[in-house]
This record gives sequence, structure tokens and C-alpha cells, in this order.
Amino acid sequence: MAACSTDSGSDTAAASSSSTSSTVTNPEPAAVVPAVSGGDTSVALDQGFLDALAGLGVTPGVTGTATLADGAVDFPITGGTVTLYDKDSGYRPFVQGVLFHQGSGLSLTAGATTVELSNFTIDPGKPARLFGDVSVNGELAVPSAPLFDLNGTTLEPVSMDAEGNAVLSGTTVELSAEAADLLNTTFGVTAIPANLVIGIATLTVATS
Repeated sequence: MAACSTDSGSDTAAASSSSTSSTVTNPEPAAVVPAVSGGDTSVALDQGFLDALAGLGVTPGVTGTATLADGAVDFPITGGTVTLYDKDSGYRPFVQGVLFHQGSGLSLTAGATTVELSNFTIDPGKPARLFGDVSVNGELAVPSAPLFDLNGTTLEPVSMDAEGNAVLSGTTVELSAEAADLLNTTFGVTAIPANLVIGIATLTVATS
């Protein structure tokens, strides 16, 4: 579902393909990936989110190539572009680009109604958000809807794993106001709030 990088206060997002870089001139990027070939976005689901769904009689699931196990949902990265800078360099935004997750998604089922949120695009702009298609009982309802806000104030510095993949951990994924309104309307409830914490995201981005 997502990664972004923000500092508290006015620097609310640290990744944007369209925003202007500032603070430090021309640092050496930690990684530049003009065509992302793989990786995944994993979200450790917040217990408060799971409890809220259970209280409403809503069961979460996955669609396509996504997986759900041990309290975490995983979405394969299918493409995109990314440039990463050392967070401690002072260069902002320190994560730039866009990441696609075609062919996977999250499902929410209550009774005879199933809402599918799929084909995610992470846009770490200002504000950083995750967009996706919304389908209700198999029918497309809203394409490219702003589904989740990505709060990167807790995002850790970029690291590299043993395989040379870039790892971004710590972004808090929150339900957007638009998605909250849509889900409340679809399920006929009023109890789903905007900014509900969905979980904490870890992105693993292939760099070669």
C-alpha cells in the first residue's frame, strides 16, 4: 500500500516527482532506478483497523497477486521509477518517483457487498497518497481514487538489504477522507473515520 517521507510541520511529504528539491544542492543519490523491475509493498495491519472492521462485520481479504498472512498484507510492485537520497543529507524530497501495483488489491466484504481496492499507485507527493481503483461487487465504481494518506514522519532512513534492494520502512498508512466517505456510503454505516490508521508500510524496491 505505500511509502513516503515527511518531516513534521510544513515538510509533510518527502517524495514527489513534481515537487522542487530543496535544502541541499546535488547530493549523491543512494539509489536511482529509472525502471523499477520488482519488489513489494507490505503493510503490517494495525489492530485498531482490524478491530474496527470486525465491529462492523467487515472481513478483509486480498485480490489478484496480493497475499495476506500473519497480520500483514503484501502487494507486488509491478513498475515505476524511484530516486532515493540519504534522509540525513538534508535533501528534500529524499524519496522521489512513482510506484505501481497492478493486478493486486484489498477486499472488504460485509454480507452480500464486496468492495475491492486495487491497482495501487503510490504518489509520494505533497501530500503523499496512494491511489487505486474501487469496485463494488465486481463493477468499477471509482477509478484512481485517493484511498490512503501516507504519513512519513516516522519513515526510517533508506537502507539496502542483502540482495541490493532499497528498503523504506515506517510510513503510517491512513484511510483518506474520500475513501472513508465511500466505504460508509457503500456499507450503509457512519462509523468508518477518515485518518483511520491502516498499518505501517515497508517498501522493498528492486534496484537492478
